[in-house]
Amino acid sequence: MADRALLVVGHGTRSDAGVAAFGAFIQRLRALAGAPYPAAAGGFIELSDPPVTEAVGELVDAGHRDVIAVPLVLVAAGHGKGDIPAALLREQVRHPGLTYSYGRPLGPHPVLQDLLERRIDAVTDDRADTWVLLVGRGSTDPDANAEIAKVARLLWEGRGYAGVEPAFISLAAPGVPAGLERLRRLGAGSPGQRIVVAPYFLFSGVLPDRIVSQSAEFAAQHPEVSVAVAGLIGDCDELAGLVLERYREAVAGDIRMNCDTCMYRSAMPGFEARVGQPQRPHHHPADGHAADGHAADGHTHDHQRDGASA
Repeated sequence: MADRALLVVGHGTRSDAGVAAFGAFIQRLRALAGAPYPAAAGGFIELSDPPVTEAVGELVDAGHRDVIAVPLVLVAAGHGKGDIPAALLREQVRHPGLTYSYGRPLGPHPVLQDLLERRIDAVTDDRADTWVLLVGRGSTDPDANAEIAKVARLLWEGRGYAGVEPAFISLAAPGVPAGLERLRRLGAGSPGQRIVVAPYFLFSGVLPDRIVSQSAEFAAQHPEVSVAVAGLIGDCDELAGLVLERYREAVAGDIRMNCDTCMYRSAMPGFEARVGQPQRPHHHPADGHAADGHAADGHTHDHQRDGASA
């Protein structure tokens, strides 16, 4: 495996803290990897530096021509299904002879369930009286949103929480206020009960910050409800180990992607026009790809309204 470089690809964030956490995580991966793993590099597809093209260039300059790309995303939505593969194809044009295998998204995975459990338990001392609102990013991809519902159910099963419900901070319903209201009506507003909001995010960013602020607003409007926000998954050895597991899977050719409910392959109700839709990469100003003609289709992707996050 040592001759197959590890490329970690993140979405990107406008949060300086999020960028710093990503950089620290790449350093953690490099420290943990060692033999038989290769050097690791990481970059973003948009919004922040370093861009993917810089990370790939770093690996190529070090003599690597065979790359294992692991998307640092929790669910397979548009970024994991289209934007990252398109960016990698662009790098193959930029670096003739470059080959890559693509790993699957990080979740759902028992490691992530355990990390969520720890973050939740850090802010509550009685699971039986704790209701959890698991908040994902939200997507226009129904398959990605369904994954969040699955993670919520997996988190509930066997752990003894009063209940776990999914919600989203952008692009999908229910939003955080609606999710909190649902839990209040289910019983979380009763004496002795509490709600823990669990952001399903890796690192700091605009959207996790929005989860905190919306939770605080709801708590202020409903003083009878106890609301706490759990920490993010964060930069940790367990997450690094999961990335290396996805790396090993890709090396072995074991990539169990779910295509049965992918809107680009199956005609999902309301999304029939997306079947077979071409995937094009984001524009990243530091990439230089607009100048070499690989953004000639004029494709853009605007996250101004929702605030993208790593």
